Amino acid sequence: MHHEPIIQLRNVGKSFAAHRVLKGISLTVSAGEIVTLIGPSGSGKTTALRCMNFLEAYDEGEVLIKGQLLGYSGPGREAKHRDSAALIAEVRRPLAMVFQQFNLWPHMTVLENVCAPLLLGKKLPRDEARKKAAAALAQVGMSDKAESRPARLSGGQQQRVGIARALALGPELMLLDEPTSALDPERVEEVQDVIKTLANGGMTMVMVTHEMSFAASISSRVVFMADGMLVESGAPASLFRQPQTERLKTFLAPWFRRPLQPDDVERLHG
Repeated sequence: MHHEPIIQLRNVGKSFAAHRVLKGISLTVSAGEIVTLIGPSGSGKTTALRCMNFLEAYDEGEVLIKGQLLGYSGPGREAKHRDSAALIAEVRRPLAMVFQQFNLWPHMTVLENVCAPLLLGKKLPRDEARKKAAAALAQVGMSDKAESRPARLSGGQQQRVGIARALALGPELMLLDEPTSALDPERVEEVQDVIKTLANGGMTMVMVTHEMSFAASISSRVVFMADGMLVESGAPASLFRQPQTERLKTFLAPWFRRPLQPDDVERLHG
């Protein structure tokens, strides 16, 4: 059951020099939803995700987190109207992000990596931070690696630590930027299983992925982006089975040409 929106994008635009990457996109995500962004490379998916927590400063429109405008207090979207870093951090507190490339500190242990945002960002006492970090590592099945350094871990294990680091913050919404794309194929499933467990536990998520089968199996809503715009949106069964635009049909054609897995058949034709 969905409740009040956690995040709203209203006609959000973003340009890099003369290139307009986002062209007025609007999206609302409510508590309990799993919204997955799909689309070709360069369509603006990751930029949209980064604008949601102001890792990229959007130039047009509004991003609202639980009703509060993120990033700006003035009437425009220029740098002179941006809020302070402290205020931006406060507004985006309900969000946490999982990155494609893990971004773990190599000189810290796994436990220290998960503790760091709690100590530096939330200013928690060390004992409390370690307790929260240990609980998050347990959630992703990494307790036995708490004292290891990242270099001793596989890519899948490092990404599970990245997920634990986000979880330890106690977010209401998690943003995941292609969480399995940097992994060897045999490590993808272990990370997907962790994400599915979080989804089954009620975690709200917005995820960018190129894994169509994963998107079909986990999402409550799939959003197809192309050329900086939201082209189609819907439940996985309808969007994958009955695409409404030629652009989406073209994008999905290679996926439908490959042999379907049993889970795909059950999801799309069950």
